[in-house]
Amino acid sequence: MASPTTTPLPAWARRAFAAPNAVYDRGLGRLLGHRFLQLVHTGRRTGVRHRAVLEVLSYDARTGEAVVIAGMGPNADWLRNLRAGRAAWVSFGRGPRPATWRAVGDQEAIDILRAYEQRYGPLRPMLRRLLRDLAGFDYRDTDEARRRLPHRLPLVALRPSVHTPDGSPRT
Repeated sequence: MASPTTTPLPAWARRAFAAPNAVYDRGLGRLLGHRFLQLVHTGRRTGVRHRAVLEVLSYDARTGEAVVIAGMGPNADWLRNLRAGRAAWVSFGRGPRPATWRAVGDQEAIDILRAYEQRYGPLRPMLRRLLRDLAGFDYRDTDEARRRLPHRLPLVALRPSVHTPDGSPRT
């Protein structure tokens, strides 16, 4: 599998990605609703907790499950930590809750990406340009592109869970 481009993000993209972190840092994450979430993940080597604010592509109010994208590709630290089986928590600004995760399958990814693009309305060309730059291929309004994207920028579903008395997660 080819990896995403290693070209540094443009300055405007770095600022855009950093803005939600500042909101959470000030205790105002709930103002972002279900548009973003803060993922607290545990380092696979150090055991240290880290935070990442991620844009939510899809949210299911019934289950609390949110789908996010690894915009930095399959080697994003938060994704590598999840894959290593390390503990994770999600927050929509009301405090972190233990979470489980799963990879999003191809057909589900197509449906989620199509709906996500529709929500962008007239800003869709800008969104597609950003996805093209992050994924390293000419991302277009096709199901084939939507099927290909998660192989470069994985989609991950995060679901708040409760823990059993032995500490294992249970959804």
